[in-house]
Amino acid sequence: MRIGLALAAIGAALGAAVALPPAAGAAGAVGSGYWHTSGSRILDSAGNTVRIAGINWYGFETPDAVAHGLWSADYKAVIDDMRNLGYNTIRIPFSNQMVETDPVPSNLGYYGNGGPINTDLKGLTSLQILDKIVAYAGQDGLRIILDDHRSEAGNSAEQNGLWYTSAYPASAWLADWDTMAKRYAGNPTVIGFDLRNEPHTPAYTAYAAGATWGSGDPATDWRLAAQAAGDRVIADDPGALVFVEGISNYPDATVSGGYSTDWWGGNLDGAAAYPVTLTSAGHVVYSAHDYGPHEYAQTWFNSGTTPASLAVVWDKHWGYLAEQGIAPVWVGEFGTPNAATDAADSTAGSQGQWFSSLVGYIKANSLSWTYWALNGEDPYALLDNGYDPTPVSAAKQSALDTIEFPLTGSGSTGGPSSSASASASASASASPSSGAGSGSCKATYTLSSEWAGGFNGVVDIKNTGATSVNGWSLAFTFGGDQKITNFYSAAITQSGAKVTAANLAYNSAIAPAADVSFGFQGTWTSSDAAPSGFALNGVPCS
Repeated sequence: MRIGLALAAIGAALGAAVALPPAAGAAGAVGSGYWHTSGSRILDSAGNTVRIAGINWYGFETPDAVAHGLWSADYKAVIDDMRNLGYNTIRIPFSNQMVETDPVPSNLGYYGNGGPINTDLKGLTSLQILDKIVAYAGQDGLRIILDDHRSEAGNSAEQNGLWYTSAYPASAWLADWDTMAKRYAGNPTVIGFDLRNEPHTPAYTAYAAGATWGSGDPATDWRLAAQAAGDRVIADDPGALVFVEGISNYPDATVSGGYSTDWWGGNLDGAAAYPVTLTSAGHVVYSAHDYGPHEYAQTWFNSGTTPASLAVVWDKHWGYLAEQGIAPVWVGEFGTPNAATDAADSTAGSQGQWFSSLVGYIKANSLSWTYWALNGEDPYALLDNGYDPTPVSAAKQSALDTIEFPLTGSGSTGGPSSSASASASASASASPSSGAGSGSCKATYTLSSEWAGGFNGVVDIKNTGATSVNGWSLAFTFGGDQKITNFYSAAITQSGAKVTAANLAYNSAIAPAADVSFGFQGTWTSSDAAPSGFALNGVPCS
């Protein structure tokens, strides 16, 4: 959330932004299924390059424990509006208190200007309402990022700058991530999880007392905590992305005072020497937050500020990660008020200069982003207090239009529904000599969710042999009359009860003792019995 302040000067910076070359897309509907990373790009399940181009919608993290605006607007209408305005993703903050207590929110309206609203939310808990929002967003073709914004219900970031408090210790934070990741496992509408909002060093506090990066101190090293939580959520939901925000201060001997500073959550200087490394590759997206002088008069906002000088700041703290092909970058928060000059202004050091420059930087570097915020009660509101569908500032919306990214694949599905489009991204299957021998693999099926006529399933393949599997094809047979309708992290074909799942380009290798997972959604009529007869590259698994 806004209100992050950094109080020291920034040090020497890297060069100006360089636009990333576009990558050729693969076949299939753009955006389908779970997404993964490759270098600085985010790819969909068919290998198409995608970008997050969305908006923040807050409220679940506050004492209201529900998305704001639903006191006067229907949640479906609000989601429709986001879709109609061209956004493809919603970042939804929540608190650990909301997850653990799961209250029935009271700040909801059931009758608006046009008649009844939110009638299907009556009596539901916060998590049940979140389920409804996720389901409808997926139906609308939107994606969701869930953001652990703070521990206790409240406003802004956690004031201690850490990912835990005495009331909600680190163990609770990890357990709550298990709860959320398992809840949406197998549902690629939720493309990933923002592990913690704005870790930082509180004002007038020593660096070592706030969030650090690479220090090795388990009480403050945000990078270590992010790795631990990232591995947990990937174990719970193998297809999800893991979003890791920066901190605020980082040791830098070249800077007066010894620390390079940026906005809360915006300093990713340490990711170069101390990258976030998960046990499964292809999941990490770094996230930075950035604001203008309306938020705080940082030293880089002055009479000499230019778009180029701002790009130097962004390059230094987080843009280098994308520029050098290290990892994708997502500007998870940035916002501006609604005065005429707030969207664009030629005045050096002004709010409008910052906003138009950042939009141009995002566009030139093909970065992902989510604007802060949709909420009509926010100083940077996109909509008015009544959550009417027309943005308050046409100029601001027009600027954001230039960096939007349309998706054609359904957000409520797990991948392309046709085997033809999926096979375009599948690697050739390897022979049994690639390391999958009798007893050298173990396949585990988990029914992650089931309802009348439908289900979500996840399959994990573990290499129990002594050599690597380089390219894989797993065959199995359903025990009932299931029909796969969508899938992710594999190219799947089905003939009757027999199913074949082949690796994609990014998950073709399975090292000894390692595993890979894929999932699917489907229908059933009379039986949803578990599959059997798993064979990897033609050889039965144990």
